[in-house]
Amino acid sequence: MFSMTAVPCGSPGPSPAPAGLVPAAPPASPGASCWRTGLVGSGYPRTPVQGLGVHIPRLSLYVHRVPISSHYSDRAARPAQGRAPRARRATLLASAAFALSLLTVPAALPAHADDADGKAPKGAPKEPRPPARMSTVGGSQLGRPGTQVKLKPGAPKLPTKVSARSWIVTDAESGEVLASHNAHWRLPPASTLKMLFADTVLPKLPKERTHKVVPSDMQGIGEGSSLVGVKEGESYTVHDLWLGVFLRSGNDAVHVLAAMNGGVDKTVEEMNERARILHADDTKVVSPDGYDRKGQLSSAYDLSLFARAGMQNKDFREYAATATAKFPGETKKKKNGETKRESFQIQNTNRLLTGDVGIEPYPGIAGVKNGSTTNAGNTFTGVAQRGNRVLLVTVMHPDGQEAHGVYKEAARLLDWGFAAGGKVEPVGELVAPGSTANGGGAPHGKGGEAGGSADRAAAHAHSKPSGGAGTALGITAGVLVVLSLVAYVVHRRWPLPDLARRRRH
Repeated sequence: MFSMTAVPCGSPGPSPAPAGLVPAAPPASPGASCWRTGLVGSGYPRTPVQGLGVHIPRLSLYVHRVPISSHYSDRAARPAQGRAPRARRATLLASAAFALSLLTVPAALPAHADDADGKAPKGAPKEPRPPARMSTVGGSQLGRPGTQVKLKPGAPKLPTKVSARSWIVTDAESGEVLASHNAHWRLPPASTLKMLFADTVLPKLPKERTHKVVPSDMQGIGEGSSLVGVKEGESYTVHDLWLGVFLRSGNDAVHVLAAMNGGVDKTVEEMNERARILHADDTKVVSPDGYDRKGQLSSAYDLSLFARAGMQNKDFREYAATATAKFPGETKKKKNGETKRESFQIQNTNRLLTGDVGIEPYPGIAGVKNGSTTNAGNTFTGVAQRGNRVLLVTVMHPDGQEAHGVYKEAARLLDWGFAAGGKVEPVGELVAPGSTANGGGAPHGKGGEAGGSADRAAAHAHSKPSGGAGTALGITAGVLVVLSLVAYVVHRRWPLPDLARRRRH
């Protein structure tokens, strides 16, 4: 079974924070440079993936085997060795009949996957299991629980040291899903949901616009939230605030930007609408910052959609790839009566971008977003380039047994994806944005898990727009949808500054 591990924030800075805790944002060392990494490639496949399955989770009977002798309280009560064969045959027949009765009632079996022996270690907390049926947006195979991969001869094996509850590796340009594990399992997303927030709000607010923060802007920020250090009464540009969102995952910056967008409620509504346009049907937004809220869920598949959509925007790419920057501090009055606005350095908490003790920056990494909350554990979506190939990886909720594990597991999956180029058959695809019709995902079930009609979802997966300009112009769902599709066709490459370029922000 695959799962994932927690990863710290802040380097240089304090030691890693335990899973579920959000470290404060310490100023980075003076003189630290701002650098961006390079990345190329985007677009969508021209033909739909048929979703042919290669991995069928084996059926577990959940039969607890007990020695016959253990049914008796003492040796005297056990059957004597010399008893008649007929009695022994009767006992064996009764046991066989009982076992066969288990096989004839499959409806009573638990509808979950990846339960190796039906038992958890004594005293261990019960691990949640993915639902048996999930959304099939992107292909029917992605709706199956467990690991989905179709290796060709000579293909590298998937890494074994991956403990995430859910993960997905995709080709960012073609949208092909190279491999996945519970890709549509609806789980708390933590701050990776900020990718959807940025994809929704960033195009609407000019980066030069200035806003003076008022107390109402900061209302509703969850206790223990990660903060960049926004102060009431101070003025910030939209550009400053986006740096706070992408680098320090500042919920204070998110709430100020949401206020500038018309309020939290309006922003949440727009984020949910944007998710529907992207066919991110596993996602329900309750808070724009990803803070743990009841019913707030997403999936590895949807988070990859958000990253891919956001990376179409030049400013989004730049913010996601920024390692360090200056952030405005408080305005202080000097002894001579003059005022001076101070600033402090902030560093990106994405450790595959900046590195940390025990982990090096990943070659070719260019963002995108990490997160950590009590309910979500650690989550991460990253994009990296090697040669002419660009891959997206999303991992959700590691087991926390390995230091920096969420990043190390993402790196292992990226390494595998680059090594597997041309050696695997896709198991699905990242669909293109299109109509707001919500016919592709399975209905949301109890506990935020997906369920419902796989046939209806599969039909939606094949009804998606092809991504061609002619098809886009023929769509009648509305002008905004048409423009969105055309943009995806035009921006088939993601130009970013050179990998080696380093400059101060």
